[in-house]
Amino acid sequence: MAKSNTILVKLVSTADTGYYYVTKKNPRNQTEKMEFKKYDPVARKHVVFKEGRIK
Repeated sequence: MAKSNTILVKLVSTADTGYYYVTKKNPRNQTEKMEFKKYDPVARKHVVFKEGRIK
């Protein structure tokens, strides 16, 4: 079987609450860092989430 192209990335909140989402990314198609505006339940509002590394 072929190896999957997708990797797991962590989307870390820029509100410094420590909250994060985990999502998949194909690094061949998306070479730049991912950045989304999503809901942070700790801050209780929508903030920007930036891509970080999963340890």
